[in-house]
Amino acid sequence: MKFSKTNIPDVILCEPTVFKDERGYFFEAFNQEDFEKHLGKPIRFCQDNEAKSTKGVLRGLHYQLPPYAQSKLVRVISGKVLDIAVDIRRGSATFGQYVAVELSGENKLQLFVPAGFAHGYVVLSDEAVFSYKVDNYYSKTHERGIFYKDSELKIDWKLPLNELLISEKDKIQPAFNKADLFETNF
Repeated sequence: MKFSKTNIPDVILCEPTVFKDERGYFFEAFNQEDFEKHLGKPIRFCQDNEAKSTKGVLRGLHYQLPPYAQSKLVRVISGKVLDIAVDIRRGSATFGQYVAVELSGENKLQLFVPAGFAHGYVVLSDEAVFSYKVDNYYSKTHERGIFYKDSELKIDWKLPLNELLISEKDKIQPAFNKADLFETNF
């Protein structure tokens, strides 16, 4: 696995070594020891989640506050998405900035989104199967979000906004400057 820093160094792009031949392909999607060695600290993923969505479905921007903050390791099994990680750590040098990466079943890239980041994605292909590991369990009382078309963040979702399919919950999330954010660099 090759690990690369993004424009926000705490968000890491993971590129597996894919072995292909006439039979298909094989790759190691996750190796605890290698991952922790690269992070420089232990991480304990406790749950795997999977979602199937159609073109234009936008999920996000979601996060959980401490003590239920979550780090995520995200990937696409089939299809293609634009994945977004927004730094919501007040005091961080990259506060309010975001990383945008196309993840697909074809490129097999993964993105590590640490705690202290809001996360979302939009499906760019006809459908996509999105999979991710989390290092903390879901807590409804700690769940938060940021409005997907926040004027301060100016995220380019790569699709016309009128073509996006968004849950009622995500349509009413607060603006970035009104959201409950991480009070310190987490």
